Order: sequence, then C-alpha cells, then structure tokens
Amino acid sequence: MRRKWVYGLSGIIAALAFPVSAYAAEGEVGGAVLQVGLNSVFVFLAAMLVFFMQAGFALLEAGSLRMKNAGHVAGKTVLTLGIAVITWWALGFGFAFGDGNGFLGTTGFLFGGEGDIGSFSVFSGIGVPLNLMFLFQMAFAAVSLAIACGGMAERAKLSVYMIFGTIFMVVIYPIVAHWVWGGGWLGQLGMQDYAGSTVVHLTGATAALVAIILLKPRLGKYNKDGKPNSISGHNQVLTVLGVIILWIGWFGFNPGSALTPLGDGFFGFVLMTTNLAAAAGAVAALLASWAVLGKADIPSMLNGVLAALVAITGSCAFVEAWAALLIGALAGVITFFTARWFEHIGLDDPICAFSVHGIAGIWGAISTGLFATPELAETTGVGSAGLFYGGGLGQLGVQLLGVIGTFVFVLVLSFLVLGGMKLFMGLRVTEEEEMMGLDMSEHGAYGYPVGMDFLNQRSVQIMGQEKTHTHLQRDDGQDRLSNYGMSDKAKSGDGGYKASVLD
Repeated sequence: MRRKWVYGLSGIIAALAFPVSAYAAEGEVGGAVLQVGLNSVFVFLAAMLVFFMQAGFALLEAGSLRMKNAGHVAGKTVLTLGIAVITWWALGFGFAFGDGNGFLGTTGFLFGGEGDIGSFSVFSGIGVPLNLMFLFQMAFAAVSLAIACGGMAERAKLSVYMIFGTIFMVVIYPIVAHWVWGGGWLGQLGMQDYAGSTVVHLTGATAALVAIILLKPRLGKYNKDGKPNSISGHNQVLTVLGVIILWIGWFGFNPGSALTPLGDGFFGFVLMTTNLAAAAGAVAALLASWAVLGKADIPSMLNGVLAALVAITGSCAFVEAWAALLIGALAGVITFFTARWFEHIGLDDPICAFSVHGIAGIWGAISTGLFATPELAETTGVGSAGLFYGGGLGQLGVQLLGVIGTFVFVLVLSFLVLGGMKLFMGLRVTEEEEMMGLDMSEHGAYGYPVGMDFLNQRSVQIMGQEKTHTHLQRDDGQDRLSNYGMSDKAKSGDGGYKASVLD
C-alpha cells in the first residue's frame, strides 16, 4: 500500500513536470523554466491540501452539531464550495487580484487562463503560472466562506447559504484580499499577513458574528434567566478527525504561500513555526480547560489547535520559533476564555467560529506587529520589524489599522446583506423545522438514516408539559435524551416546552 502511494505521488509529479522536461530535452528552455515547473508542482500540491481542508470543516462541523443536522451541515459544505468556485471564476478573482485601484480590482473577470496575465500584474514574475494562482487563491477564499457559514449552523435556511455565500465571494472577501494581497492600500502600507489571519480568518469570522447576532440563539440554548444550556455535539471522534485534517491542510496553507520549494527552503521554516504553534495551542487550551473546569475538555483542546493555527497564519513567516510557540499557546488560552464569555453574553456560536477564527485572527495580526524580526521582514519583503525587535509602533500600527479596517468593513457589509435578507425573506427555519432537524426539513432524509426514521415520526411539539415518552428526567431537573447526550428541552416564549427526539 505504501508503494502505491509513493508511485501515485511520483506519477503526479512526473505528469506535471513532463512539459518542462520535454522542452528542456529539446534545448529550448533553461533553468528558469525548470524552476517554474518545480514551483508549479509545489503550488499545486499546496492548493490540494488547502482544498482538502473542506473535508476537515465538514467533519468538524458535523461532529460538533446534533445528529439531526449532521447530513445538512456536511452537504452544505459541498454546496458552498461549489458556489465559491463559480463566483471566484466569474468575479471574485478579478476583484481580489485584478489591476485596479487601492480599493478593488477592476479587470480580469470571467477568468480565461494564462492569456489574462496582463490583467494581473500583482502575479507578474512570481514564477508560478496564473492558472495555479487562481486555484490556490480560490481554495483560500473557500476556507473564508466556510468559516462565515459556520456561524449559521443548525438554524439558517439553505437559501441563506446560497445567497449570502454568493455575495460574500463576489464582494466581501475579494475586496479585503485586494487591500492586503492585491496591491491595495493595506499592502501599500506594508501590512504583514503572510497567509491570511486577517484576510481569510477575520473576514470569515466577522461575517459569522453578524449571522450569529441576527439569527439569534438556537431553541433551548438559554433559559428564561439567560443561563446557557450545553448543546453538545453528537460525535467527538468526527471533530477530532476534522481537526487533524485541518492541521495537515494548514501545511499547504502557510508553507504553500512561499510559492516555491527552491532557494533556501524558506517554506520549511514556515512549516516549522506553523506546527509549533498548533502544538502549543493544543496543550495550552487543554491545560486551561483542566484548570477551570476540573476536567481536560477535548473540544477546548481542538479549538486551541485551530486558534493557534489561525493566529500563526499571518505571522508564520515573520517570527522566530520561540515566538511561534508563545503565539500559539496564547491563542489557545484566549480562545478558551472568549468562547465561554461569548456564550455567557448570549451569543450562540455552535462551532466557536468567531472565537477561533476572529479573536485568534486579531491576535495573529497583532502578534506580527510585536514579534516580527527585521531579518524575516527583509526576507519576505513585506513591512518592517515588530515592536519587540526595535521596530517601534510603526508596524504594530499598520497591523491594528488592518484589523480595524477589515472588521468594520465586513461587519457593516454583512449587516446590510444579512439584515436585508432577514427583512425580505427571513434567515431562520421555523421552530418546527428546527426541532425536526435540518437533515429532514431541508433535505428530506437524515445523515444517519439507519434507525432514524421512527424518530422523525415521533418528533413532537409540547406546550406547557414537563415530560414526554422521549424524556429522561435527571437528578438536576434537566431533561435529556438517552443515547444522544443532547439537550432536548427548549423553552418557548410562553413558558412551555418545545422538544424533539432528535435534539
């Protein structure tokens, strides 16, 4: 089996490198074209790793939510990926990286391939074919959209994902990407965001925050006194597997942004800082949960891994190894406490999208302004040294400006779009549909079909009753379903209860 994998990978590399070797054999090209060929293989493999992160998101979200919504959220990931690919080709790539002004690109729409290189001067002379840069950056954009949609989990209509996803990919994400990476005003100021703590993660998380606010909490999440109830995910094994896939995918996200395996192997340094940060985030978040909760909480540890990866995404090419450890550890701890605080103030974020990707993204941008070394800033050719390396407040100020500008822009635009959608078409499924579960209400079938049909038939709505044949009364007075471990008591506005056997 191992040989088959090796042979398969060798075949891919050989196929991609064949045009280069063929031309070289004819003596028509030299080392420059060979370098482009090697860069192409490198970026292609990195793009595939980032693309495969969608599988990680699907598993993470499905496992973090209740069984009755697992099929819906997994299928939604494929839907939004399809939307991302089409909209990125039509308009997004041009708005993000096309030649234009400091605000957005104005050329390169309906991308036609290498012949459009004249519309994308930002990619001129980088040694990677334009087609591959389109693919690589499309994968980044799709990750940001996946984050944005995560805040809508278990209560948004499928049509909301489709409409908002299209607008997000055409307008919101591309404009922020242009500001930093496409020759826009933040890039001109020297903002350091190597692989997207701000561009990818803060942008998606801010949109998710708006969705969380406008959709309001899930049924049963809060009691009348405002005290939150725990609504646990149905499969922790899926969440662990999802996080491992995402961790591996980040090796394409960050090191892949070097765009070449040649030279002094700088991508290897980026790989090291990325991995160190993730490990530190896992350990620090687990210890924080142990200290506060008295138990080593696995979901908190998983969020710590992701938060650390988010934070190091922007700074991985600018900071030393020890700083990467510190950045990752602090990201894990900060996310643990902010997630609990957001829940306390009434923000129902089922997958902690804003804590993991928003707060950690902000920390990642700020940490670069603190720990960026002059040597690494010179190597990347972006910005200057951070505060702790003699750079003064200059770089830190640019980082803060980028964070504030991105947050405000995405917040306002997302409120306008989602607020308008809420006014004219509604964002949320009905209470009955939410209790039934979005697998059945939106798609007509459960993600776990075996043995689940009878549960749908016995789905009930109970007003003013404390117990049903589907409840088990626990000593603490809370109703829970046996075999599912999920909250099945949802108080309605008039003091009654709404319950579903699939909660």
